[in-house]
Amino acid sequence: MKANSRSTARLNRHGTTESDLTVEERPLPVEERLLQLLQHLGIEQAHFAGGPAWFLWYLHRNMPPHIVSSMTGFFLPPALPHPDALSDLRPLAGRLLTFFGERGPVATEEQQRFRESLPGTTAVIFRDYFSPFWADVVADRTKEIGDAMLEFLARIDQEQESTAAPLAEGEGEVAGISYRIQGSGPPLVLLPLGLAPSQWEPLLPRLSEHYCAITLGGEIGWVRILEKRGRTPGWLRVVGNLIDQILLRPGESVLDVGCGTGVYDRWLAHRTGRANRVTGLDINGYLLREAAALVRKEGLEGVVEFRQGSADALPFPDNSFDVTMTVGVMAEVDADRMLAEMARVTKPGGRVAVITFAFDVPSWMNLPLSAELKTKVETTGGRGVVTERGCADASLYRRFHQAGLVQVSMFLQLCTQLFTEQIEREAPMYLSREERDAYREAVDQAEAEGTAFIAFPLHCAVGTKP
Repeated sequence: MKANSRSTARLNRHGTTESDLTVEERPLPVEERLLQLLQHLGIEQAHFAGGPAWFLWYLHRNMPPHIVSSMTGFFLPPALPHPDALSDLRPLAGRLLTFFGERGPVATEEQQRFRESLPGTTAVIFRDYFSPFWADVVADRTKEIGDAMLEFLARIDQEQESTAAPLAEGEGEVAGISYRIQGSGPPLVLLPLGLAPSQWEPLLPRLSEHYCAITLGGEIGWVRILEKRGRTPGWLRVVGNLIDQILLRPGESVLDVGCGTGVYDRWLAHRTGRANRVTGLDINGYLLREAAALVRKEGLEGVVEFRQGSADALPFPDNSFDVTMTVGVMAEVDADRMLAEMARVTKPGGRVAVITFAFDVPSWMNLPLSAELKTKVETTGGRGVVTERGCADASLYRRFHQAGLVQVSMFLQLCTQLFTEQIEREAPMYLSREERDAYREAVDQAEAEGTAFIAFPLHCAVGTKP
């Protein structure tokens, strides 16, 4: 999805207008896309809800403050936020509702740090719950979330005088963000909830009884992250090298397990001149709906198709595909079961190919930082959550041999990205205010010199089914 490439006028975070550069010269930041959407709908103030924590923090720092009536957030960061970063949210403290999972690697420390930094904020803790960014949190805790949100929002509405004009129900798209309007009342903007399969759907009937619920999709949240990442030259070089190792031949069928938005499936269809039928599989119905819409936009129906299913129980017969591949998913699943399933549905003589994160290998950030700060951002930044049975290390290579695959190619790749290719370029939440200032100065200096880039490692393997 692309915004118009012609020059237009838009609101910036200060409420004034400025000219757009073409989309090819500078992609619109997410907050400016949101401002265009709100302006299109005639919304001057709204409640906002979504997650994870860093996204709400980012919006609060970059959206005009008068637009936000309240924020509801699911605080599930992979790295603990620094108290200085949380204190940035202090102006919102009385208008902030937060949800925490009780279980998880940093849950207790996170809640303690939050309470100390933002006293007076409404916080709800899900007992005995682990909530990484792919958790289906609204489906799992529908009543608990609904009760807390409606009570919280009613209190905020009593304190504020709403002048919102009624909006007609319907749907549309502005600046790459799709929207669906349901119900009536004060506007409640429902931002994406990480990779949650159900998103807000289980709670929408209840919320729309009291509010004009505006559910957002398209290029925002994780759809934007996955699409942006999948289009960058660094990631495409890594995936292209994997395809070269596979030795894909015209007419061979390909299964992509954990396809997300299908960004690599569409790229592969174009790269091979539509000579290979590609099937993308994902457990996440939300991402598959977005993937299907993108396939239609690119006219790839009949070449790329999607199925919903689990990586550890693939819904295909034995020996169904010539090539079975996956990119960046194995950290989140039972890696051995997933690999066994990938081998099962691959034809004899077919190839199994995997790219997974290498959290056991340091990243590299080409910024003029102090040695201490450079080590901190290289070892903490970009480290996602790995499940108990997931794989994000060199055990990938042992697993390939244990799965009975032969002629195994094993290699480590570095994926390089320019800072201009990053999604949101704020200094990370886990840095102190002083460290964030130093980080921003380093980014500005490196960008002025044209040398600002990061490189992070990925473990890769290709094996043949005997």
